[in-house]
Amino acid sequence: MDALNVENPNPLRALNSHGQSIWLDSISRRLIESGELQQLIAADGLRGVTSNPAIFEQAIRGSADYSATLSSLVSNGERDAEALYERLAVADVREAADILRPVFDATAKRDGYVSLEVSPYLANKTEETVQEARRLWKAVDRPNVMIKVPATPSGIVAIRTLIGEGININVTLLFAIDAYEAVADAYMSGLETSMASGGRGRLGDVASVASFFVSRIDTTVDAQLRQRLAVPDIDHYQKRVLEALLGTVAVANAKLAYTSYQRMLATARWARLAESGAQTQRLLWASTGTKDAAYSDVKYIAELIGPDTVNTVPPATLSAFRDHGVARTTLTASVDEARHIMETLDNIGISLTDVTDKLLEDGLKLFADAFDRLLAAVGQQTRSERPDAAAVV
Repeated sequence: MDALNVENPNPLRALNSHGQSIWLDSISRRLIESGELQQLIAADGLRGVTSNPAIFEQAIRGSADYSATLSSLVSNGERDAEALYERLAVADVREAADILRPVFDATAKRDGYVSLEVSPYLANKTEETVQEARRLWKAVDRPNVMIKVPATPSGIVAIRTLIGEGININVTLLFAIDAYEAVADAYMSGLETSMASGGRGRLGDVASVASFFVSRIDTTVDAQLRQRLAVPDIDHYQKRVLEALLGTVAVANAKLAYTSYQRMLATARWARLAESGAQTQRLLWASTGTKDAAYSDVKYIAELIGPDTVNTVPPATLSAFRDHGVARTTLTASVDEARHIMETLDNIGISLTDVTDKLLEDGLKLFADAFDRLLAAVGQQTRSERPDAAAVV
């Protein structure tokens, strides 16, 4: 499945030899029905698919691919926009999961997953998140689905419960290392709950990834650095320090998160779970499309390649790495330099905690806003199908 063509090696397929799986951060009916998803699996070694409200909003608003299904649902009496969206999303996720099922089987349940997110409206509601995750898990009814839950304090409590119930979870909107460590603890606690309730034999059936966002950190920190660089008559030494930090903080942060992952694997606590067959909760690099044209368009793949990780990339980044990417292990290199970068950032008075707290807050708002637009798009497409032409709630 992952053998390389030595005459024309595909760097995307080569990533697997470095321990990294590539997932696609996109889903649509066209991707599924056109055969493109199957082709990406066969040609590029694609091993999974992730989605979020913004992705579904683009898919539904940007095409007529869902019109016939929406018309049928409305004709059968469905009126609620959120319920209509869910029917569309569940159908896409289920079909994508079926296409990826051979990957799931061939990798012994390590890859081949499709992710579906709980409503962003529930980000700070633990019990409601648990209930919706259970419902979506049952609705998709595929072993290779992951339910996405944001890493808010409420979400982390929900994650512990859901993992304990054997539901696969993609933990999303992780920016800070301490939040990641809380997520790793919740994952292990959930597995321990499962063991205590007699689920020892099925620990290996539970899969989870921790989606650690990358490029947005550079976008935010770089803006602060450039603001300081624009100060007239800036000290030459300070200018060099600020310039050296540009475009480095996101990768440094991710590398240090990976060292936390490695430390977790070295604990006696994890060893007990591993002996019972538990899968590691891999770090998944998210937000890996380059947002600054001054940087390489494959920066957030090329600089974060390492064992037991996933990188979920948008289509344009996937194509770029296929064209000119180089597969080599980089994640475990220059870790001391990563620590120095973080120390320097702190020394110049930029708080990464403030940055990551704001990014989480903004990320929740972005997904909620996208969900608003998504429901509006569903409502707009269905109004003309309704006998009374009234707005869908």
